[in-house]
Amino acid sequence: MSLLSLIRRAPKRLSLAVAIVAAAIIVPAATFAWGPDRETFTIEHPASYPTFNSITNNPSHGDERNFVLVKEAGASDATYTDDQTLTPGKEYTFYVYYHNNAASNLNASGVGIAHDVVMKAEIPALVKAKTNDTKAVGYINASNTTPKSVWDHVNLDNTTTGDIALRMVPSSAKIHNFGATNGRTLSDTIVSTGVKLGFDDLNGDLKGCNEFAGYVTFNLKAEQANFDVSKQVRLSGTTEWKENVTAKVGTTVDYLVTYKNTGTTTQNDVVIKDTLPKGLSYVTGSTKLANGSNPSGVAVSDKIVQASGINIGNYGAGSNAFVMFSAKVNESSTYTCGVNTLRNVAVVETNNGAKQDTADVTLNKDECKPDECKPGIPVGDKRCIDECKPGIPVNDKRCEDTPPVTPPELPHTGATENIVAIVGLGALIASIVYYVASRRALNQ
Repeated sequence: MSLLSLIRRAPKRLSLAVAIVAAAIIVPAATFAWGPDRETFTIEHPASYPTFNSITNNPSHGDERNFVLVKEAGASDATYTDDQTLTPGKEYTFYVYYHNNAASNLNASGVGIAHDVVMKAEIPALVKAKTNDTKAVGYINASNTTPKSVWDHVNLDNTTTGDIALRMVPSSAKIHNFGATNGRTLSDTIVSTGVKLGFDDLNGDLKGCNEFAGYVTFNLKAEQANFDVSKQVRLSGTTEWKENVTAKVGTTVDYLVTYKNTGTTTQNDVVIKDTLPKGLSYVTGSTKLANGSNPSGVAVSDKIVQASGINIGNYGAGSNAFVMFSAKVNESSTYTCGVNTLRNVAVVETNNGAKQDTADVTLNKDECKPDECKPGIPVGDKRCIDECKPGIPVNDKRCEDTPPVTPPELPHTGATENIVAIVGLGALIASIVYYVASRRALNQ
């Protein structure tokens, strides 16, 4: 059964007298996803004044304060929810219910009619990567209702590693009711300044009672901008592209830059630029571009190795492009003895950011002149000279039979001299005593 059919089945309001007797209920907005805090009513006891979406037991909708819902476009109405996980490339239908809760017997006098009724939705431009609970909010505003504005929101989740942009699907906003405006297309300004609602005309006037209620739907598309870039190299004349090749001085190599739009949006004015390392020189006139418009390739500007790069055009979701050019390995004083890695960097710039990738050319420099007297010590360094004495190299004849150098005497201090003096005096006395004792022994 359609939502509109359920609305029609809702019973008409009871009399104003009964409504006045009904007790008002205030529900804290913080408890739910709606606001503001306001007086609530039941289908049996409607309001005595114009107010929107404050009935808690609407048989076609339930609690009217929860009046914004979302589902994947094309899915059944049973899948409407308050919390939607977004998938790039898919469309989503937003549902916003409206209902002036004033009792129907107030319409004749005009007391129950809501004026200047406007519906507006605030949709986030981006739902950030790996985030939950980004809010999309729906508002119903009027000039003579209490409160003058009510709102409700749904949560939008993004479990992907990239930001998701939400874009209004043009002319998708429709109003649904039992009046002359049923099925009308509303302006896309519903997601900016808002649109007027109405029953017989979209003039902003809405009478009280469920038969004048309705809902608005509109679609948003989840877009995700993303792209890949890769860089490869090969020896000219070969067919295998690699991340690294080994080359010699004088060899020509080919580079391949691959760009692919992996997102759901068109990327305009894609620019590719390349930075060659020292030791490589660009081969003039070698750059070619291949894409959907030029599957066999076409010659393009040599500016790929300049700071400006080359603009390769616009690319829709899923499309790609290939840029190839050549470079020559030159003699270079910057090569070191052994393995030299010449790293090339390609950058792709889009209106959604830039990415880069690299490819390497390896050059082995085997013929190296001896340039060290000792491991790690270059020729000419003073450490290369072995000396027997300061300033005298080991092959000098003065180094023959050179007596060992006596280490310099340690410095004396007062305390040390006193100790030495005491020790020396004691030894002298002991010697004298020993001499005298010896003499006596001999004389006996």
